[in-house]
Amino acid sequence: MLGEAADAMAALRPVLTVLLLAMAVDLVAGDPKWLYRWLPHPVVLIGRAVALLDRSLNRQSLDRDRRVALGLLCTGLVVIVCAVAGSLIHEGLRHLPFGWVFEAVLASSLLAFRGLYDAVRKVARALGESLEAGREVVSHIVGRDPQSLDQAGVARAAAESAAENFSDGFVAPAFWFLLLGLPGLLAYKAINTLDSMIGHRNARYEAFGKASAKLDDMVNYLPARLAGLLIVGAALLVPGGSVRGAWRAMIRDAPRHRSPNAGWQEAALAGGLDLALAGPRLYGGQRIEDHWMGDGRADLTAEDLGRVLDVYLAAGGLLFAVLAVLLLLL
Repeated sequence: MLGEAADAMAALRPVLTVLLLAMAVDLVAGDPKWLYRWLPHPVVLIGRAVALLDRSLNRQSLDRDRRVALGLLCTGLVVIVCAVAGSLIHEGLRHLPFGWVFEAVLASSLLAFRGLYDAVRKVARALGESLEAGREVVSHIVGRDPQSLDQAGVARAAAESAAENFSDGFVAPAFWFLLLGLPGLLAYKAINTLDSMIGHRNARYEAFGKASAKLDDMVNYLPARLAGLLIVGAALLVPGGSVRGAWRAMIRDAPRHRSPNAGWQEAALAGGLDLALAGPRLYGGQRIEDHWMGDGRADLTAEDLGRVLDVYLAAGGLLFAVLAVLLLLL
């Protein structure tokens, strides 16, 4: 048994090394636009496959049970193909000199830590100029109607996006890479892309996207709670942050969020900075009723987004530090 444990730890070292390098590359370079003018981003390729299957299989003339089954087929095909592709790429790179470096660069393209930071910072800067500028920029990162948002609504939308996508775009991909390597990371990104494209509760996708939505909830269950804990820890590292407030709001409010996963990060962020996030909002002209996360100020400003980004950076740095210490101990 001790021998098996030693083998498992030895196998974890290269995975941790690649993951830490991928995180560092993502932080420094993000998604370089010049590169993706020449090469399609992996998520773009996954999106094209999903769109093709959606057009081919999601026929509204079919009964609901048939569309649920076809949606399950679509989800299964995309996830399996991505996992197999990840396995083949890993095996191919494993035999190349410095192949692990190329794997880290590929993995970095599937992390969104730097990209989300830059996106929220742009919202803060635009909102500092004018409400209309803030609405235009925030429309690129949230699904709600930007014209329905006042200044506080734009700032809350950006803060909520930072919290939720800290998990979806950074913690969860890192979690699945650590657990299952490149195949796990690509499979996770496939699930996440499927959910964003077809996992909607509307007439077209309620049945066809049911499997992808449920699967997305499942694979994000543990990472979302880990992300919440990281934000609680980050509240200790930023001026004015409250660990007690973050923990209290997370435990109290997260289970009341309409999403089974997003509330853990949003509530922790809200409590840690004495803010109020989520609450009722408009998506596609439809009012969505939701509980407030935290019981602080709901009238956020561009300056509050700066504090949100401080927590975001601290939480990401905390995850990097934990993984680096783990690597040193192995």
